[in-house]
Amino acid sequence: MATDPLTAVPPGLLVLAAAFVAGVAGRRLGHLVGGLTTALVTVWIWVVPQGTHFAGTLFGFDAVFFQVDPFSRVVGLVFAFIATVAVAYSWATDASNRQTAYALTYVGSSLGAVFAGDWLTMVVWWELMAVTSTILVWDYGGKAVRAGFRYAVLHGIGGSLVLGAIAWHYVSVGSFLFTAADGMVGTVPQVLAAVGIGVNVGFIGLHAWLPDTYPRPHIAASVFLCVYTTKTGVYAMYRAFPEGHLWIAYMGGAMAVFGAAAALLQNDMRRLLSYHIQSQVGYMVAGVGIGSALAQAGAFGHVFNHILYKSLLFMTAGAVVYSTGEENLKYLGGLARKMPVTAIAFTIAALSIAGFPGFNGFVSKGIVISASHYSFVKGPLVVGDFYTLELLLLLGGVGTFLSFIKFGYYAFLHGPYEGDPVTPAPRPQQVAMILVAALCVFYGVFDGALFSLLPFDVTDETVVTHVYHTYTVGHIVEGLALAAAGVVGFVVLKKPLSKVGRVPDVDAGYNPLVFYGTRALVVGVTETYAAVDRVVVSLVDRAAAVRADPAALSRYRANIGGSIFILMLVLGGALALLGVV
Repeated sequence: MATDPLTAVPPGLLVLAAAFVAGVAGRRLGHLVGGLTTALVTVWIWVVPQGTHFAGTLFGFDAVFFQVDPFSRVVGLVFAFIATVAVAYSWATDASNRQTAYALTYVGSSLGAVFAGDWLTMVVWWELMAVTSTILVWDYGGKAVRAGFRYAVLHGIGGSLVLGAIAWHYVSVGSFLFTAADGMVGTVPQVLAAVGIGVNVGFIGLHAWLPDTYPRPHIAASVFLCVYTTKTGVYAMYRAFPEGHLWIAYMGGAMAVFGAAAALLQNDMRRLLSYHIQSQVGYMVAGVGIGSALAQAGAFGHVFNHILYKSLLFMTAGAVVYSTGEENLKYLGGLARKMPVTAIAFTIAALSIAGFPGFNGFVSKGIVISASHYSFVKGPLVVGDFYTLELLLLLGGVGTFLSFIKFGYYAFLHGPYEGDPVTPAPRPQQVAMILVAALCVFYGVFDGALFSLLPFDVTDETVVTHVYHTYTVGHIVEGLALAAAGVVGFVVLKKPLSKVGRVPDVDAGYNPLVFYGTRALVVGVTETYAAVDRVVVSLVDRAAAVRADPAALSRYRANIGGSIFILMLVLGGALALLGVV
């Protein structure tokens, strides 16, 4: 247990304190405090000794309020760093100090969840993360409000399932501590946890909140939103299934393909990027599901790299929106000449997310794909080689190249932009983008720097069954082949894709169903109560009339039986309806 006061304070609390200051201070001071605090937390996470923890009790149960291990460190490190960059970007995009304060509460709650050492502490931060991210979306107003309501409902359902899994797990184990068992114990807790966490990571069918929500708020808010919820979900998935699971692995592969395919059909820049969050998180989920040390190292390496290039992509898209006011790729074009730094930053981010050799995505994505080539050696299900999963991950890579060739072509190359005069992105925006772009290149070229951050040493044969080397001929050829397939695919599909309009997702079906179904339920219940009220009032009125004039009883006797019969029918219907509800 930590005794040093500097190591006895969860870093999330420091960020929450900075959020309070940012909310009450002026815009300049608020952003300065937020940026300095997250930078300080980044350094803290870098230097704090592994094994540092702070234990206590929560609601009368043993708890570990924060712990530092290789998994929490790598996620917390990039969480804190990108928050520093995002605060600077918020300042450069004229975001209010109130919005940045909300964003910092989101960052702080995410850090709290990642550094929690038990399920109870984690779920408290998990729910706070859902609340703070919803408020961040709502703050922008307009269409973001309704999207925020849908976001809140889905994450409320997901959080309830996670809480149910944790409670059931506690009954089986007798403790909330991560050290009490290897992941979730029991079939029901595992199913509840997988589905509940699946909402956060974007399982197919549970994913529609991503493209529905992230394009709606302020462009700086999107930079925060694209980082924390889904990656905290990946971390929680590892805690629930530390030895992996076959179906989770294959769900990750399906996500990689589905997200890339859906992104290819989008014309809204941030909606396209949101689908690619699902696709890239699919690689992480697949790594967790495979369960080997190599796969898990790749999953967390991809968490680290994804946060860098995905935040950069949202920053470049935000810079385009900031300078042009336009979100739709169909109405952009030729911006490379007018926004050269933004175009270069986008190119680096696009090559990174696509896994092109020399960029960070090539390193971590390559680890996961390599791990999928080998046998599933851990977990409750033992199968042969993952050839189908490997194929899915490679196919997702082709789709990623296709999507970002499309994005870059229509935003920065194709034709002249015909809107209002465009000026380059403001200098602070450029600095933020250049910093992150440089890291995407650095971790792609110097892969050992990334390996040093991973929970397992992928170059040590005593740690991993199959040692990983990034720049082998086979890996480079594979990366170049995926890029070539993407180029050829775009040439073939360019004309058909130009005719695609808005493509609906599963929420086009369940949003109206839930809305009208809920309204019908509410109307049915209220009308039933109104009918009961009318019958009761009628009986009371008749009883009062009889009391005032007993001779009138003979006139009402014939109707009393019918009224009672009607009352019983209405009450029976009401009770039946309430029983269903």
